[in-house]
Amino acid sequence: MVSPLLALPGAVAGDGIDAPVAAHYGSFNTEQRSLASGDGFVDLSHRDVLRISGPERLSWLHNLTTQYFDGLAPGVWTQALVLSPQGHVEHAFAGVDDGEAFTAHTEPGAGVALVEWLERMKFMTRVEVSLVDDLAVMWRPGDDAGRYDLVPRDRMEAYADAAGPAAGLWAFEALRIERGEPRFGIDTDHRTIPNEVGWIGPAVHLDKGCYRGQETVARVHTLGRPPRRLVLLHLDGSENRLPPAGSPVSLDGRDVGFVGSSARHHELGPIALALVKRNVAVDATVEVDSMPATQEVLVDPEVGLHVRPLR
Repeated sequence: MVSPLLALPGAVAGDGIDAPVAAHYGSFNTEQRSLASGDGFVDLSHRDVLRISGPERLSWLHNLTTQYFDGLAPGVWTQALVLSPQGHVEHAFAGVDDGEAFTAHTEPGAGVALVEWLERMKFMTRVEVSLVDDLAVMWRPGDDAGRYDLVPRDRMEAYADAAGPAAGLWAFEALRIERGEPRFGIDTDHRTIPNEVGWIGPAVHLDKGCYRGQETVARVHTLGRPPRRLVLLHLDGSENRLPPAGSPVSLDGRDVGFVGSSARHHELGPIALALVKRNVAVDATVEVDSMPATQEVLVDPEVGLHVRPLR
């Protein structure tokens, strides 16, 4: 659904799956600075929202996903993944329980597949799963990675009036990339395991019972050396462009990974997230879309953990 906040002054729509919300409202640099200082909000109302209700919802999610849901207190946000039997990330979501239902959001267009998979896993469990279209996702700056709000769609304009100034997705993405926070389906591919992108901890709880794909996660965590690692690329700023998502990352003429998200940061200049092979030297200058780029380590190539706290 196209966001009603695209009617705000200066709003320019995004591209691709982000087209229903604003890319910016006239000055993405000013918007970044406002968010970095703790002011404003970002419209993420194009993200899919689902609701899981029923008395067994938390124990059911605990058994199915990478996260520890047993005893989750109302009002506490959490992230979770669904893995393949081989440990590859198939779904990613974040949500909060209110004591009666767990409400989650996921990437635009990813909700249908997630709900269909969850429906297949219900069996005799007392849970109900559905997509909802009456809630919109908003984001506000705060400690660490900020906070998400679930806002009734008929209250979005009132929320914007109270939470302003509005900042677009370009500003949000630049700060997310700076934090080293991957976006499912853009900074990941069908082969991604949680250890490669820093999801051990935020989305994967290591002290819980068995779940699908756990063997791979535990083995790589114990032995180290994940096949690939997430890096923050500092791109050569001499060219006024950003690499398209999926562009190869090369070193000495051979492909060693791919670029996901990219943005122009108000202080760092052009930056991007990329998945590169573990054995790429951390101080090597790589090439992306004919532009040189230096690496900032996000995931330790030996251990597979995020090397700095998410800001």
